[in-house]
Amino acid sequence: ILSRAKPAIPAQAAPVASAASVDKKRKVPKLEYFVASRDYTGAVTLLEFSRAVGKYDAETQLWLGYTAFHLGDYRKAMETYQGLLSESDTEPIVHLYLACCYFFLGMYKESDEEALKSPTCKLQNRLLFHLSHKFNDEKRLMGYHQNLQDVIEDQLCLASIHYLRSHYQEAIDIYKRILLENREFLALNVYIAMCYYKLDYYDVSQEVLSVYLQHFPDSLIAVNLKACNHFRLYNGKAAETELSELLEKTSSAFQFADDLIKHNMVVFRGGEGALQVFPRLLDVIPEARLNLVIYHLKNDDIVSAFNLMKDVEPSTPQEYILKGIVNATLGQDQESREHLKIAQQYFQLVGGSASECDTIPGRQCMASCFFLLKQFEDVLIYLNSIKGYFYNDDIFNYNFGQAKVATGAFEEAEEILLMVQNEKLKNEYAYLSHLARCFIMNKKPRMAWDLYLKMETSSESFSLLQLIANDCFKMGHYLYAAKAFDVLERLDPNPDYWEGKRGACVGVLQQILSNQEPKEALREVIALLRNTSNPQVEYIVRIIKQLLLSHLDSPGSLSDCSNPVQWVVAESRAESPNMAMTAAAPARPRIS
Repeated sequence: ILSRAKPAIPAQAAPVASAASVDKKRKVPKLEYFVASRDYTGAVTLLEFSRAVGKYDAETQLWLGYTAFHLGDYRKAMETYQGLLSESDTEPIVHLYLACCYFFLGMYKESDEEALKSPTCKLQNRLLFHLSHKFNDEKRLMGYHQNLQDVIEDQLCLASIHYLRSHYQEAIDIYKRILLENREFLALNVYIAMCYYKLDYYDVSQEVLSVYLQHFPDSLIAVNLKACNHFRLYNGKAAETELSELLEKTSSAFQFADDLIKHNMVVFRGGEGALQVFPRLLDVIPEARLNLVIYHLKNDDIVSAFNLMKDVEPSTPQEYILKGIVNATLGQDQESREHLKIAQQYFQLVGGSASECDTIPGRQCMASCFFLLKQFEDVLIYLNSIKGYFYNDDIFNYNFGQAKVATGAFEEAEEILLMVQNEKLKNEYAYLSHLARCFIMNKKPRMAWDLYLKMETSSESFSLLQLIANDCFKMGHYLYAAKAFDVLERLDPNPDYWEGKRGACVGVLQQILSNQEPKEALREVIALLRNTSNPQVEYIVRIIKQLLLSHLDSPGSLSDCSNPVQWVVAESRAESPNMAMTAAAPARPRIS
């Protein structure tokens, strides 16, 4: 906002020390020296000393306000300018300086009032332009926009508004044009790098940023951005290392961007200390609220996450996405169609926007939108387009696998789901049920049964048994269908489970007779049947034994019966007229 030219001081070779030069060095530096070398701490110290010895006129106060502002101590600058304005002969321009302090302190209403008291000038127009953006006053914003001129300060102001409105490419175009004409404005490389970071071009951002870091390796803002790039490109440990190395060299009295550094350190450490740092930064750093919401979601505190976001009017893609995620999570947890519909609408807004449709988050949003609409063919179109970026991402593979199952691509789904390493995800019922279905459809019923055996008795294990029983029967894996129906029958004496087990046992017999199952399976089938206290059991067992003995004594004796299962059923009906048994009945048993 206060764009001022920075004097360039060319580096000079250190002269050989002499008595005269030593005496010169011992002299107290002038204020101009501190300002020219951007040593605002030294400048403030010198001015405070002047005030202490009684040399505190209006000019000294103006310089103290200026240096405190550039040091980032906006409160001190504010108090200095307020003191000046309490005097009757103060220049009106001080109102504008005070307005700038209010702006950086987040006191936008007060800033607006003070700015309007100052004389009309370019700085006032730029400040009011930014305030209009803060107030979401589009009509007023466009009015101040028209007053901008083709000068560096105004164009930088316009670029910053583009950045704040997520128009990153427009901001890059302005910065590059200015940099092309003013190669010495090295700080523009930082602004361009920040835009590329926002566009997810982290490697490009790092390359542009390195130009500035070669000249100013101790720049906290630049090193922080480098750490953020490392966080995205590598991991939190690499990012933390970058930032820690600079902080070790920095004086503890240096407070510039202290809140920003504390915030990012929590992010780099995977949320460690989030509840101590983020809450007090909610109204200081916009990302603090979003990151606290993410922290609550990761720790299954859905209600706290929802409460933090419910009053937020989203204005950036990240806010829209997080609103969608919170509503989707709450909707699934409470089975609320209303929240799921709201989530779907937020995802569609982001994924369908011109600025986000071709970004990775934009495509993730469209995939999430279609996922909630259960249009899984469309889900796969978007997930396939970005899968190269998420090869080892557990959550992506978890969702990708579910979509593959829904479209019947069971072999691919099994491979994708087995890539998930997160134990919490692997213990969720949705994961277990989809993986079990893959195993069954891929002719690996034993592996599906093993998934059930590893589970503790619960409503979820009961649901998994139902899935295994039905899917195994449908796919002709009758032995494991019989096992599943047997356990279901013992847990819930529902007649449907008995009929399912009976049909599956007859299916096993058919497979034994056609050499698809080993004869040893018969003993297990009989044991499963006798687990039921039903008068039909002994009739069925007797017929099975007779059929097998007849088959062993004279394999051709069954030639007049094209379907041995039908023969068993028919004989069992003859001896037990009340038996309502058909081989196909248990294929889709009714589940209460």
